[in-house]
Amino acid sequence: MAHLTGTRVSMFNESFLNDNEHDSNAVLMELDKGLRSAKQGIQCEAIVRFPRLFEKYPFPILINSSFIKLAEFFVSGSNLLRFWVLRVCQQSENHLDKILNIDNFVRRIFMVMHSNDPVARALLLRTLGAVSRVIPEKPQVHHAIRRALDSHDTVEVEAAIYASSCFAAQSSSFAISMCAKISDMIESLQVPVPMKLLLIPVLRHMHHDANTAALVSKLCLELLPKYPAQSFVVAIIDTLTQLSARTLVGVPGQLNVLLDFMQDLRTPVRIQVLRSFNELADKQSVNAWPKPAIGALINKFNLCTNGAEQFLFLSILLKLSECPLTCQHLLCEHRDALLRLCNECISKLDDYTTATQAMAVLAALLAFGLKKQVAQVDDILDMVNLHMEGLLFCTARRAEFNRDLRRVLTYGIRITQANAEFGADFVEMVTNTLGDNVNYPPNNLQLICEAAVGLCEHFQLRKYAFSTAEGLEDDAAMETNEPAPPKPNPMLARLPLILYKLNKLVDSEEQPEQLLRTVEILSALVCQTTMGCYLPLEVIHCFEKCIARVNCWTLYRIARTASRYGHHYVAAHIYTKVSQIVISDHMHYFLVALAQISQAECILNYGLEYAYMRDNYAPTEAPEPLLPLMRRLEAASNLYQQALASMRACSSPQHPCSFQLEYLKLRAQFLQTLHLAVTVKNAQVIVPPPAIAGSLAQNSRDYLQKFGHVTNQLRKLVKSLKACEETYARLYKSSFDADNVTLEFLEVAEFQCALFAHIIESICYATPPEPPVFLTTGNHPETRFFAASCQRMEQMQKNLPQEPPNAKTISNRHLDVIIALIEIITKTPLCLPRYFFQILQSTQIKLSVSPQPRSATEPVIVQSGSNLVIKVEGVLQHFSKQQKHFRRVDSVQLSLTSQLLTPRPGNELVKSPNNDTVTLNQIVKPQRDFLSGSFLLPISSGGQFQVTLETFVVDEHGITWCTGPKSSMVVRVLDDPTKPAAAPVASTSQTASQARRY
Repeated sequence: MAHLTGTRVSMFNESFLNDNEHDSNAVLMELDKGLRSAKQGIQCEAIVRFPRLFEKYPFPILINSSFIKLAEFFVSGSNLLRFWVLRVCQQSENHLDKILNIDNFVRRIFMVMHSNDPVARALLLRTLGAVSRVIPEKPQVHHAIRRALDSHDTVEVEAAIYASSCFAAQSSSFAISMCAKISDMIESLQVPVPMKLLLIPVLRHMHHDANTAALVSKLCLELLPKYPAQSFVVAIIDTLTQLSARTLVGVPGQLNVLLDFMQDLRTPVRIQVLRSFNELADKQSVNAWPKPAIGALINKFNLCTNGAEQFLFLSILLKLSECPLTCQHLLCEHRDALLRLCNECISKLDDYTTATQAMAVLAALLAFGLKKQVAQVDDILDMVNLHMEGLLFCTARRAEFNRDLRRVLTYGIRITQANAEFGADFVEMVTNTLGDNVNYPPNNLQLICEAAVGLCEHFQLRKYAFSTAEGLEDDAAMETNEPAPPKPNPMLARLPLILYKLNKLVDSEEQPEQLLRTVEILSALVCQTTMGCYLPLEVIHCFEKCIARVNCWTLYRIARTASRYGHHYVAAHIYTKVSQIVISDHMHYFLVALAQISQAECILNYGLEYAYMRDNYAPTEAPEPLLPLMRRLEAASNLYQQALASMRACSSPQHPCSFQLEYLKLRAQFLQTLHLAVTVKNAQVIVPPPAIAGSLAQNSRDYLQKFGHVTNQLRKLVKSLKACEETYARLYKSSFDADNVTLEFLEVAEFQCALFAHIIESICYATPPEPPVFLTTGNHPETRFFAASCQRMEQMQKNLPQEPPNAKTISNRHLDVIIALIEIITKTPLCLPRYFFQILQSTQIKLSVSPQPRSATEPVIVQSGSNLVIKVEGVLQHFSKQQKHFRRVDSVQLSLTSQLLTPRPGNELVKSPNNDTVTLNQIVKPQRDFLSGSFLLPISSGGQFQVTLETFVVDEHGITWCTGPKSSMVVRVLDDPTKPAAAPVASTSQTASQARRY
């Protein structure tokens, strides 16, 4: 019974938390029922639900009515109810500007100011401060706050100080008028010390104009000698720093003040000074630092007496190293002092936090020096090489040094990106920790594996780089049309150590969640390291051991990683195993579809059936393809069609799998196009040109027609490839929420279709168009690997015979090049995009269009001779698993199209032939995730119209995405009874017969 006694039974309907519920009025009625309850606890529970209601239904009408209702309870309720209304205002800050009648709301709650209860007045002041963003210039509110500062009640004065801080941040007039009042209160002897400490932070908002900021800075500087107590000095220095960071003109003077207080003997004061230095070193204010201040700061390092102060000092230097201007000054003017300083910190082996922060400073200086080549950094590189390995092994052994280990690994990868030679040594350092028998803490081991993945990603990018503009090639190398020679990945040589650690983790008896996550990371490292290679038998045995030991969720994540890096045999093996275990029908069909995709790709890559490979897997290298190209394409196309059917079976209204279905259709269409190309090659032998081909070519003035059937088939192939290219472009435009890897993949796939079509056009047309421009080279290993195959296709094009435009031929040599291109496409492992498996962000637009018909089958009735007003309201909903969205909605384009469904009478058709279709566009900017627009649709008299509203999203870069909901309705225009009916037009035969009769 114990588990039942603690269960809270809610008396309200919580269905508004369900995504399927769309009736905000019903939810509001449920909450209103709770507000009218006689029990105060139920009223409080109803009030605290309003912020979640606003997040789900941020419509202005609902928010306005809710806040007016809350204002009534604020006036008539108890202080407890006022407190919860205050919390609603603080939590609903993003929706305050949707209160349509803000004056009415303020007027109602302002009545509490006349109460005799100081706590009620204090709650009112805090509520006014919470809504200060939408009422910054209310004179009566300003006067009430000023009068409350003179109250004799401490609670009311503290609330007035809070409201003063809120309004000073929003209103320049209030900040200027309150400056003298707050300064008098700070200097007054009647105000207690705790109250003065609350008043000083208000001054940080007095930055709206230069004169006020200068006056406040002068006041704070005068207060420093008057109030030398530690708490006052800390508060005043913090306020001065905030004010200087916002005005920027006061940064040099504030730096001098901070340098003077570095000699203070009180540790909290020095800590606050270092934090202030750190804040002024941010990007927005670091450029205002004078050069002498940097040197003076470095000379103050000896004043730091403990590890915490030294860490803060090094954090300042790290931020200065991130700015190019100050980093160049540090390297050129203060390099020796920095080296001594960092060497002293690294040598303190009892404080790894400070040591790793010093290593971070050296890494930032080294990376900038190697990239920009502004100075010789060999001495810095020697110091990093000397201490990096020791710090790595010392911080990896103890769990409390997890953050320090992350810092070492992060900046080691950063140096690797600037110096490949150091990177090769750093790869050995990191992988050596995987090969020894030390039992590292699980979190530290996971960090080491993640760092190995980051290093492998960098070297894979170098391995498949083919553009000298990327900075990955040798600057002295001659620029040629030939692809750059592949650079080895040092992680490939460390593969035995990685497999050793992976086998050891899988064989361990205890497998907590952290170790399973490490198994997934190491499996991803193996797949990424061997991308584009044939997996040795040892790797296959390791994955088979994983299948026998780990759970299904971990197996699925390993298979997903294998699919993303093109190891489809491993993926098919795991998908087939897991699909037989799951109990959900949707998951079963989804896994079956993935298994069929992987089996199709196995046939394309290796020329072998998956079942045959499973029973006869080659130990070291892939065997020669046993199936001919035609059979491979046919079998793969059949499997993709089966995968498409399985994917349709797993989709549902809640999870429509729209991207997956479109991608599978497109992949099957592309394979069928390749099959058509092989058919053209085979048909050339058995379908020679007809005898009249020369005459047909001469008559059509297209001399390539003399080669007969093959010319038309190649041109048909070009159309099919261009259709695939356009479909990839549409899929790209509809993938607003896709990650960057997926978008790059779609770009490269679109370019591959365009390039293949261009090569065939250069064969079957006398004057082909310009070749397509490659806009991306891939910023991720899998997309760059895909782009490298496109470059090999460009190189293969050079094998075509060089012929003048007026003497072109179509021979076996041309078609052999086409077959070679298809071999390149099919033998390049397909890396499935991440968006196929994971949706890391979701952006949904919910529209409310009015007027609406009474039922779905009835049309909207409009009187004849009047225009139709269509009002559109929408809500943007953002969900993201990442801290940062890939792209955000800047504006929304609404497109309204009206099309006539019923034909017009003959006489009206002559009068207005162009009014059947009307298209109206409007771009609206969402305000706090709410958008609103309206259309005045001109509709002529008579008939039924199909009105369709489409939504397009415009991101912050101005790119339009074809995503968003689509709404349609039927509009019926009633005939005007005052208009005479159109007389029927007699036919010609009837007219003639009447003439003959009479």
